[in-house]
Amino acid sequence: MGIIITDRTELLKIRQSLREQNKKVVFTNGCFDILHAGHVDYLLKAKELGDILMVAINSDSSVKRIKGAARPITPEQERLLVISNLTPVDYVTLFDQDTPFDIINYLIPDVLVKGADWSIENIVGRDIVEKNGGQVKNIKFEIDQSTSHIINKIFETYKD
Repeated sequence: MGIIITDRTELLKIRQSLREQNKKVVFTNGCFDILHAGHVDYLLKAKELGDILMVAINSDSSVKRIKGAARPITPEQERLLVISNLTPVDYVTLFDQDTPFDIINYLIPDVLVKGADWSIENIVGRDIVEKNGGQVKNIKFEIDQSTSHIINKIFETYKD
């Protein structure tokens, strides 16, 4: 079970300790609004790229700015709880910005990961991670699922 860290200073101390232990830290981020098999598959594959998986979750206000006023469906505290209880996840934190740039710059992970829908050149924080000797990777989606697809299917199924 992962640990939810809300204090950035505490998260940085953990990161520094992991660096001293030569643990390879993998970082990813997302909204993780309605959890589905695609999320789980993605997080399992991300964890395989290192020793520790840190996941930063968009706050409710950040999701609203990115996805629109009707989102998120699931409140941030529930999303934190769900993601922190997935086997591959070691640490979870929340961020309020529209992109994870600040937290990536703060933590400087060894591996930065996004889904294959992001080209490596467009992954936010790539420059920081690579400048510090880290790797940036994208993970191919094996399961074609998204929260938006789920929401649309529900609307189609229950309209009228």
